[in-house]
Amino acid sequence: MTLDEVPAGQEVTVVDLHLEGAEMQRLLDMGFVDGTRVKVVRNAPLKDPIDIKIKGYLVAIRRNEAKGIEVKTE
Repeated sequence: MTLDEVPAGQEVTVVDLHLEGAEMQRLLDMGFVDGTRVKVVRNAPLKDPIDIKIKGYLVAIRRNEAKGIEVKTE
């Protein structure tokens, strides 16, 4: 499952990133590393961006970035 498929309000765990270059580095810098718990707070009306709560702060990422973040539910 990827992060773009997670409904608002659900909490998941990051498993892997399937991105490269600056896009991957930016997400790693924000804390999207293996084992991190994230919560989808809101999906924008036109599906972009997605608001995510991670490590106590709120970030907005593009849907195409969320497609590259593999997650699992627990």
